Amino acid sequence: MASELCNRCGSCVGLSGGKIRFSNREGRYLPEITGDQGDEQYDRIWHACSGKEFNFPEYRSRIFGDAPGFHTYTGPYRSLSIGHAINSGLRAAGASGGILSALLIYLLEKKRIDGAVVTRMSPAQPWLTEPFIATTREEILEAAQSKYILTSVNEILDQISGFKGSLAYVGLPGQVQSIRKLQRVNDPSVKNIQYIFGPFYGNTLHFSSVRSFLRSHGEKDHTAIRKLYFRHGEWPGNMRVELKNGRVIELKKFHANYLIPFHIVRNSLFCTDFTNEFTDISGGDAWAPVYEERGMGFSLVVGRSEKGEKLLKDMVQEGWLQLSPVSEKECIEMHSHGYDFKKRGAFIRIRFRKLWFRQVPDYGYKLKNFSLMRILMEVIISTLFLLLGTRLARWTVEQFPPGFVGRFFERSRDSWKRSTHHIKREELH
Repeated sequence: MASELCNRCGSCVGLSGGKIRFSNREGRYLPEITGDQGDEQYDRIWHACSGKEFNFPEYRSRIFGDAPGFHTYTGPYRSLSIGHAINSGLRAAGASGGILSALLIYLLEKKRIDGAVVTRMSPAQPWLTEPFIATTREEILEAAQSKYILTSVNEILDQISGFKGSLAYVGLPGQVQSIRKLQRVNDPSVKNIQYIFGPFYGNTLHFSSVRSFLRSHGEKDHTAIRKLYFRHGEWPGNMRVELKNGRVIELKKFHANYLIPFHIVRNSLFCTDFTNEFTDISGGDAWAPVYEERGMGFSLVVGRSEKGEKLLKDMVQEGWLQLSPVSEKECIEMHSHGYDFKKRGAFIRIRFRKLWFRQVPDYGYKLKNFSLMRILMEVIISTLFLLLGTRLARWTVEQFPPGFVGRFFERSRDSWKRSTHHIKREELH
């Protein structure tokens, strides 16, 4: 498969019995075949791949056939809410409202699950991510907050299938989609997974983003990292690096976003699933002035499946979550930039890629009939991603103080959003 379509979900590694592994995790981070696969195993791995195809309409019908709510942007839903974990510690530990951590801890303490498949920063290599099965409250909290560099949760499918007990699973859209494909054919690797949760998803960055961030601060050795955070502190948080020599490097989240166009993983540009549509419950930041001004962290929560919706109601009734319903219109307007980027922009970028006779993903549906202005806007965006992703552009930006670059990026982004507001909001609903 073309590397630009590989979302590094890890299923091929997890199903290969050690014959496929990820090479150069600090570089391109691609699966590498190290042994022969039999035809049956090859078919199993190829079927699990979500980078090449995933039929949205078919899986919507299969998983959420009777869901009362649906929008092409949000996917199927039973409830849309704004809220947070009532426990202040859980709320503060999360990237926004602590919802996902609260879900997992509640299920674990109520003995509805025996473990949770989550991702943490590796204890041995704290600059890289690591999937694992958490079986205690402390381990779940160890995995709290967003990780904006590549993760491959499904590479531990062999551990998941061998786990004694039921599991909850947390993953990004491509990872979740692969799990759903395996569940559809009753693959034994996913038999223990009872709940599927996940965050909203904009993009993923290569590890080069961390290296670049360090170089901009005069640090060349990434192995000197003791702790790496992407959403540290009060919401919305800061990118924070703690070095072994005691030095701490920190930059506001919105300023650290300048790294995105320089280090984005290409598959992110072709993924059309912004709200993690095939989870039982998904959640993301509640980006609206009324919540942002309060600080502390608020999440937009989407209840999708029957068991997901029941879980949310149980947790509200038992005092674990504070949730207030919001309308579909509010939900879409709150993340209008993300929906436009993933649902409109991605389909336009896929069309561009197809014009160059490049392999494209098949999602079983297409959005089209975009205005000329929206297509021209995407030409500008795609050109910027191509130019800023070059070695020269990355080197150039490293010559300036990150604080200056971050402020410049934020102001430029705000100006761009204002100037394209009408184009993005056109027929948004």
